[in-house]
Amino acid sequence: MSTPPPGTTACYRHPDREGNIRCQRCERPICPSCMREASVGFQCPTCVAEGARSVRQPTAAYGGRRSANPMLTTLVLVGINVATWLAVVATGWRDSALIPRLALVRSGLCESIGTPGAFYRATEQVCATIPDGRFVPGMEQGAYWQLLTSAFMHVEIWHIAVNMLSLVALGPQLEAILGRARFLVVYLVSGLAGSVVVYLLADAGFTVGASGAIFGLLGALVVIIHKAGGSLNQIGGLLLLNAVITFTVPNVSWQGHLGGFLGGLVTAAILAYAPRGPRRTAVQAAGVAGVLLVLGLLVALRTVTLA
Repeated sequence: MSTPPPGTTACYRHPDREGNIRCQRCERPICPSCMREASVGFQCPTCVAEGARSVRQPTAAYGGRRSANPMLTTLVLVGINVATWLAVVATGWRDSALIPRLALVRSGLCESIGTPGAFYRATEQVCATIPDGRFVPGMEQGAYWQLLTSAFMHVEIWHIAVNMLSLVALGPQLEAILGRARFLVVYLVSGLAGSVVVYLLADAGFTVGASGAIFGLLGALVVIIHKAGGSLNQIGGLLLLNAVITFTVPNVSWQGHLGGFLGGLVTAAILAYAPRGPRRTAVQAAGVAGVLLVLGLLVALRTVTLA
């Protein structure tokens, strides 16, 4: 290994090279290959890395990092919904075997193996006696994944179109305020809450759609506008229109809409009103965990009462 000429200073990172310039931050000698251009002079790679770590990341209004692209999460959610709908269409559309497995179904169904899309209301014991019968479990039989999968599933094209347009309209502005992680929490908890209220209050049948999550975003928007001291007149017309649609249009799950709206309202309130400080994220996480615990207890209670 060679050494710098006598009387010169060696680079602190490369002892065999001449350090003919000093880092503007730590003042240690560095060689040309270690020079990193700074706002004034040059810095060494170590100081550049330390400076990058010390720069504060932009913070969202209620904690967490601000989204660099507030549209991204919305597009991912739209992609999941569209992919699920395409899978339903590709496997028989209205007769798809995915529907009773992914939709919210209170009680299990007996599926006809020989006749795709044919389902019967029958217990698991009765289904076992049917020659081509295959039992598909519902919520009462422990198919709890349906609480979430049903919120990403659609059958009719108008249904997914309306929901995805609403998601694109509401999602980016909420993510810009809440940050990516908190926006996603509001969306998922709202969808889950909508499904839980359907399970609690609706009669037996299929329930699908992201409407509960969409109504949860509306509930979150109400909280954020109120927290910022704004007027709810800004979205009053939108809330009224959705309420009219919910309670007047046939085959619309008012239970899912109501549950989703309340879920978004409560979750956003936890995020927005958690006290500032180093423990804000912990308080928010504990509050959301409490909401999930209550939803879980309600599902368990409903299952017991239906048994």
